[in-house]
Amino acid sequence: MGSFCADPASLSGPAWMLCYLTNPRHLAFYTSFGTVIALLIITAVVALSFGFGGAMAARARIAPVRWFGKAYIAIVRGVPDIAFFMFFVIALDQAFEIVRHHVKCPDWDQPIRQGSDFLVCAAAKLPLSTDPAWVHELYAFALAVLTFSIVFGAFAANILFGAMKSVPRGQIEAAESYGMSHGQIFWRITVPQMWLYALPGLSNLWMVLIKATPLLFLLGIQDVVYWARELGASRTPQFTSYPHGDWRMWYFLFLLVFYLTLTKISEIGFDRLQRRFSAGQATTGGEALRKAAA
Repeated sequence: MGSFCADPASLSGPAWMLCYLTNPRHLAFYTSFGTVIALLIITAVVALSFGFGGAMAARARIAPVRWFGKAYIAIVRGVPDIAFFMFFVIALDQAFEIVRHHVKCPDWDQPIRQGSDFLVCAAAKLPLSTDPAWVHELYAFALAVLTFSIVFGAFAANILFGAMKSVPRGQIEAAESYGMSHGQIFWRITVPQMWLYALPGLSNLWMVLIKATPLLFLLGIQDVVYWARELGASRTPQFTSYPHGDWRMWYFLFLLVFYLTLTKISEIGFDRLQRRFSAGQATTGGEALRKAAA
């Protein structure tokens, strides 16, 4: 393929298009779809962990812990996502560098903040200027995952908190009558039962998370939106071996198909989960499954 595409100017028709779609920039574009999928999977796991911890904190018997859980849910849910993403990533990055600065450069005698400038010693920078490009990309991705997880974890916490309260009181009372402790009731009764009530809200949250992935572009990560804009913009022979007009509409149309396909697959997956959790339950969905099996 390399020798075949060595002289794009001599190619035309399907051969030109084949070489164009397999050049290194397009390979980076295809790889960016993996970046989006990886972000979704990792963020879903971490955000659900944050959400479960926040929901447990919000219903804790210890008042300060309960206040912390409810404050986390209220504050993060009350801040617009884009403002949180734009501010928190910078604040988190600077917080890491300040800690490293005090550890690695204790003899530094200049203020860190000088007007609008933020100055730390070279050894405290994250990542270091000498680190390879993949380290910078991985660090930016990790910051994005943490930020997404904190934001969507607050929404997950609110959903799980409500789901825990939705478990029928009769089941809790039955467990108490058998002499179960508070912890046993929580882990053996509340947690297994709550997923049925949490699943609709979590499915909606997953869809919102999918729609939020283009915000990676705002965080400086070369995601699908970045490459769609870069590759689709008009190019002249002066800057590329593959000149073309403004093709952004086609690239973003491809992204539309990708996101619609992803959401459709997600809907099918959540529908199957809903049916599985509803089996044997005294709910409308559970009764429908029972009658269908009869």
